Amino acid sequence: MSLKESLKNFIKNQFIEVIEWTDPSVDTIVYRFPVANKEIKMGAMLTVRESQVAIFVNQGELADVFGPGLYELSTNNMPVMTKLNSWKYGFNSPFKAEVYFVNTKQFLDQKWGTKSPVPMMDPVFGQIEVRARGTYSFRVSDPVKFMREVFGTKESLKTSEITSQIRSYIIQYMKDTMAESKLSFFDLQGNLVEFSEKVKENLSAKLGNLGIEIINLTIEDFSMPEELMEAYREGAKYNLIGGFDRHVKKETLKALNTAAANEGGMAGLGATLGAGLFFGNMMKESFSHPSGTENVLCPHCRNVISANSKFCSNCGKPLGAETTSCVKCGAEIPKGSKFCMSCGAPQTTEKTCPECGAKISARAKFCSECGAVCMS
Repeated sequence: MSLKESLKNFIKNQFIEVIEWTDPSVDTIVYRFPVANKEIKMGAMLTVRESQVAIFVNQGELADVFGPGLYELSTNNMPVMTKLNSWKYGFNSPFKAEVYFVNTKQFLDQKWGTKSPVPMMDPVFGQIEVRARGTYSFRVSDPVKFMREVFGTKESLKTSEITSQIRSYIIQYMKDTMAESKLSFFDLQGNLVEFSEKVKENLSAKLGNLGIEIINLTIEDFSMPEELMEAYREGAKYNLIGGFDRHVKKETLKALNTAAANEGGMAGLGATLGAGLFFGNMMKESFSHPSGTENVLCPHCRNVISANSKFCSNCGKPLGAETTSCVKCGAEIPKGSKFCMSCGAPQTTEKTCPECGAKISARAKFCSECGAVCMS
């Protein structure tokens, strides 16, 4: 190789003529192009692929931003760099700059969940602790804002470096949304889609300030501590068989049948019968008033009260849950519900006429002001 060719190759290796990023990974959000100590040749070719944005940084200051496309770098398409470096028209010398590629595609199937139980006030059970889990997807919606607020000066950024912070935000806003909704645990279970959308809506503004957009947020499950679920199952079991008094009678009869079948014959039966009568009287005295009226457990505080009571003598809460009709399908739902458990419709009491803008009943099919059809 001649001296002239060697010198030509040396000079060529000192300048960058092609700038591009082919991402082989699935979790890289930001990548810094390896400039090292080389200079970028004026007229170099910049390739920005779909779902990418290239950002030039001049001495630590964000400069020109390039969307998808093929560019031949010049003062015409680098106005910020030209201004910062006071380049004159037709400037054709190599220059120094850092080039960052930001991946704007969706990052799918990101997992989230509560590491420890989250406290909530349930209208039925009172103060309880629940766990939740699900998935979400996100993307960088504002690359410049993301570079300023999140990225910093690293060589690259992976999803694993920011997902823990996003998970914290999801749990924080989920707790706030639960408090606002005042839904019971089982209402939350029955309205997971609507509740997930509400959490996503409340979370969007926070992440938007970081240049991040939540595309999809899913709450797959709410769960209570096992001991609380066991207590609920026990209460439901007694309700299914007609109350606790009937349960006691059933267990006594079972004991009598067992004693009659065991060795000892009528003597064993007599002893068991006496014990059964004693136990039955004891339970009757414990769960009955002197007047002979039947007793039940308050569904709120589990205190023993008269079945005819309208309010609990211990906690003062009403015993009969007030209900109302869904504004859309007419199904009976608890009063104060924000969504229908049958059709999922929001429980707004009025709507706006699409023609004249008048406020009319949510169930109205025609506007009372202009007569327009209002079926939605």
